[in-house]
Amino acid sequence: MIRLNPRLDPRDYAADYARDGLVQVPDLLEAESAEWLELALEHDTPWHLSLKTAEGGRMVSPEEMNAMGREALGSHIQSALAEGQKGFSFVYLTYPIIQAFLNGRDPGHATHVLLQFFNDAPFMNFARTVTGEAQATKIDAQATWYRPGDFLTQHDDTGEGERRAAYTLGLARDWRPDWGGQLLFHDEGGDITRGFKPGFNVWTVFKTPRMHSVAPVAAYAGGRRRSVTGWLRDDPPIK
Repeated sequence: MIRLNPRLDPRDYAADYARDGLVQVPDLLEAESAEWLELALEHDTPWHLSLKTAEGGRMVSPEEMNAMGREALGSHIQSALAEGQKGFSFVYLTYPIIQAFLNGRDPGHATHVLLQFFNDAPFMNFARTVTGEAQATKIDAQATWYRPGDFLTQHDDTGEGERRAAYTLGLARDWRPDWGGQLLFHDEGGDITRGFKPGFNVWTVFKTPRMHSVAPVAAYAGGRRRSVTGWLRDDPPIK
C-alpha cells in the first residue's frame, strides 16, 4: 500500500503555492511507502534510456540497449549533447509507468500502486487543495534516474493546455548540493530564481508553464538521483 503522511494538511502549503506558484511538501508519504518505492526503483525496475534526437524524443528499452551496443549508444548520447547546444535536450533513464501499467507489464510494481494512489480521491483532493487546480482530473507519472552526466535543459512544460501543474516526488537520499542534479527555475533573463537539491520523499509542485531545468549530475556524484515526475492534468482521467 502507498499511504499519504497523515500529519500533512494541504492548507498549510496552499498559501505559498498561491503566492509563488511553487511549493515543496516534505515527507509526503508515510516512511514505509517511500522506502518501498525506493527499493522497487533500486531492484525491480526495467530502466529505459530517454534522450533527445534531431527527430524528437526517443525511449530505448533495455533489450534495445543490449542489442545496440556501447558504440551506438554513445553515438545517440553525443547527438543529444549536440541538441543541447542548440536548445532543448535531455538524457536520463526512465521507467514509463503509464505505458507499463496500461499494457499490463510488471504487475504489482510499486510505481503502479503509486499511480493509482495519485489518482484516487484522497490524494487528488490533497493536490487540488495545495495547487488550487480544482479542475484537475488526473495525475500522470514516470520514474526517472539521472546518472552522472545526465541532464534536462531548460523548458517550460507547455502542453496543449491540459498540464495544470508539474510535480516531482524526490527519492534521492543524502544528496550533496555539489553533486548537481538540482531542479532549477529561471527568469526571463536566464538567471536562476529558485533551486532545489534532490531530496527524499519530498513533493515539489509548480504551476505550468514555468521555465526550469535539471542541472547535470556531476561525474563524482555518489548518490542516485531518482524521482517520480509528471503533471496534474485536466484531460479525461486514466482508465
